[in-house]
Amino acid sequence: EMEAKYTRKMQALRDEMDLRRKTELHELEERKNTQISELIGNHEGAFGSIKNYYNDITAKNLALINLLKEQVEELKKKETALEKEKAEVLLQNKELTEPLQEAQELVAELQKKLVHYYRDKETLMNSKAHLKITQKELKDLQWEHEVLEQQFSKVQAERDELYQKFTKAINEVQQKTGFKNLLLERKLQGLHSLLEQKEVELSEVIAASNLNPSALSLVSHKLEEVLNSKNATIQDLQFQLARVCKAHNDMLQTFEAKLTAFGIPLDNLGFQPLSFPLPGQ
Repeated sequence: EMEAKYTRKMQALRDEMDLRRKTELHELEERKNTQISELIGNHEGAFGSIKNYYNDITAKNLALINLLKEQVEELKKKETALEKEKAEVLLQNKELTEPLQEAQELVAELQKKLVHYYRDKETLMNSKAHLKITQKELKDLQWEHEVLEQQFSKVQAERDELYQKFTKAINEVQQKTGFKNLLLERKLQGLHSLLEQKEVELSEVIAASNLNPSALSLVSHKLEEVLNSKNATIQDLQFQLARVCKAHNDMLQTFEAKLTAFGIPLDNLGFQPLSFPLPGQ
């Protein structure tokens, strides 16, 4: 009975549990179906949105592709036209290369000429300024020239007067100097003749007197004193002659320097330097 009782309870519990399980399964199935429906709805909405989005993108891309195709066609046409234009331009460039080179060379030459022009212009301005200064200096020099011409005329007159006076003085000095030189030379010749005569007389006296050596030494000593005195006189006369000749030559050099300073030629001077013996010759 207890087994039957518990069998019945177990059966009832099993039935209850089966019912509960079926109920829960049914509820779970209902929830699952609901979720599936919601997911399907959501997915269909999202798919529709995505489909519409991509349809729009596709449509836009198709329109853009068509537009780009048209642009590509236009660009090809433009490229063809540009190629033709490029060929024409290249041909024109080839034809214009030589004139361009000539033009560049001409431009370079003109630039050089422009530099020279500016340089010449500056030089011309400087030259004009220098010309004004030079003209002013020329006027001053002309005025100075006139003054100098007047002074030159005055100096020339004084020079002519000095020349006449100096020529006269030179003639007088030359006459005096020549006369004095002549006197000195004659005096010197006389002394030489006298000395020779005295030496001859002395020799004759010594030969005739037959003096002893001591007396002969005394006479020789006195004779040497006389000769030394005469030699001193001769040397003094030679110094005087040399001094007079040197004064003459110095005056002649001064005169020649003055003539050269005044621009007078020395050809017609008519005076020559005097030569004189040095002492001891």
